[in-house]
Amino acid sequence: MIKLIVRWVLLAAALLLVANVYPGVKVAGFESALWAALVLGLLNTLLRPVLVLLTFPVTLVTLGLFLFVINAVMFWSASYLLDGLQVTGFWAALIGSVLYSLCAMVIDVAMERLFSRGQS
Repeated sequence: MIKLIVRWVLLAAALLLVANVYPGVKVAGFESALWAALVLGLLNTLLRPVLVLLTFPVTLVTLGLFLFVINAVMFWSASYLLDGLQVTGFWAALIGSVLYSLCAMVIDVAMERLFSRGQS
């Protein structure tokens, strides 16, 4: 449970980092970033697999590049659902989702190393 909460807080901080680095993404504050990280997590858990399955032929033809579009749609959808997260357009959603995904990968690797070290 602690691992999940720490990951959630770090992903919210990553969202704030993306908003500070890229002007196309704006986050109202840390509380908004927490809500946005939660909504992004829910969208990626519930809706993304359905979209990946439905768009599999397009993803196959584009050699997986269409997955970037799906990630951008998830990012953009979160901005429509939340007042505290603003994305200025599709290209901003695409760049913001790539930056956020890179941060999430770094966080996941760090969390895995941190929490696996404590278990051994």
